[in-house]
Amino acid sequence: MNNRLKAWRDPGLLLGSLGIASIGDFIYLVAINLLVYQMTGSATAVAGLWIIGPLTNIVTKFWTGSFIDYRSKRSVIMVTYVLRATFILMIPFAPNMVAIYTVLVLLSVAKSFFGPASVTYVTMVVPIEKRKRFNALRSFTSSSAFIVGPAVGGALIFLTSIDTTLWLNSAFFLIAAILLLFLPENEHVDKKMIPALTSAQVMSDFTVVVQFVLKNKYVAFVYLGFIATMLFSFAMDAQEVVFTQQVIGMTEVEYSLLISITGIGSVIGAALLSLFSSRLSLRYMIVVGLMMMTTGYVIYAFSWSFLSIAVGFTILGFFNVFLNAGIMTFYQNNVPVKVMGRVTSIFQLIQSVFQVVFILAIGITADLMSLRLTIVTLALIMLISAFVFSFAVMNKRYIDFYKEEPEQMKAS
Repeated sequence: MNNRLKAWRDPGLLLGSLGIASIGDFIYLVAINLLVYQMTGSATAVAGLWIIGPLTNIVTKFWTGSFIDYRSKRSVIMVTYVLRATFILMIPFAPNMVAIYTVLVLLSVAKSFFGPASVTYVTMVVPIEKRKRFNALRSFTSSSAFIVGPAVGGALIFLTSIDTTLWLNSAFFLIAAILLLFLPENEHVDKKMIPALTSAQVMSDFTVVVQFVLKNKYVAFVYLGFIATMLFSFAMDAQEVVFTQQVIGMTEVEYSLLISITGIGSVIGAALLSLFSSRLSLRYMIVVGLMMMTTGYVIYAFSWSFLSIAVGFTILGFFNVFLNAGIMTFYQNNVPVKVMGRVTSIFQLIQSVFQVVFILAIGITADLMSLRLTIVTLALIMLISAFVFSFAVMNKRYIDFYKEEPEQMKAS
């Protein structure tokens, strides 16, 4: 038992750091949405918050991977935590919306470094045989943060103010950074060997990513296929409030309850997955997770009442954690650490471009035809895509990509 606890010391600390930061993210999300709405009274201004991240990624993801792969991932994560704490502290002092949006862009830039660096550092700290359970536990902490974060944020705003909540919110990121101090520095970085971040270096690193994709077509196909399928869910989520209130006729209280139900479904699914992950194969986690989550969206698209949507959201919330934990483990097991920052950045760049395009396209489509028809069409296309994707995952020719023994790791 003691040996098992020692083996999980570093993964546990890392999990705690990521979990605390996730709670901070959700507290921030509640506070900034309310702050922007109070200052502007504009739903459009609030909706603009959702486009900042993808747009920032389009600008930064070309070069974040080049920066991350040549530096300490642990240090990069710690710096992004401290920067996020600092920028959130600055928001209450912003005199107008221009200043607030400027700070939000800087926050998004910091997060654009955090994503690829954290994926790589998790891969370095967590041994391959523990990754599936670690990712299941991370899904549990993320799902719990989805419930705890908004609840804590709402309580703090009620008891104090939005400004005070944001100041307290920054402490979560500082605590997350402190926890990382107790984790090992797994890299020896020779600063003299770090290349200058020039356009030539960025293009050279982009070529490395292209070569990786060409050499590992199946790995690229699975991850990009996952991103493509999830774009449909992203597009439906962007219209969620309008669909539930204008098409279904739900009240704001019912919608809030619906979000809580989804979060509870995710927590239950993640808790069960963390307990039984060792008995589930990666392929079944991915396929069952995707097919059942898509089924949840189809039920949602054809829903006519609060109860029917609640059923759909409970299903998609429950099985979403299976899909995410499975895909992340597959990705970590098949992408070498030495290029993971660059590969992750480029994949996230592609994802962000299509997210922006989808948001705009769905918004225009919903104005030209009924929102119900738009959501139903998206759900059915997602279902077809999920079937195609599942056949590729279950193809026995590629079963070696889903093995979890240490020797499965590829050298390049």
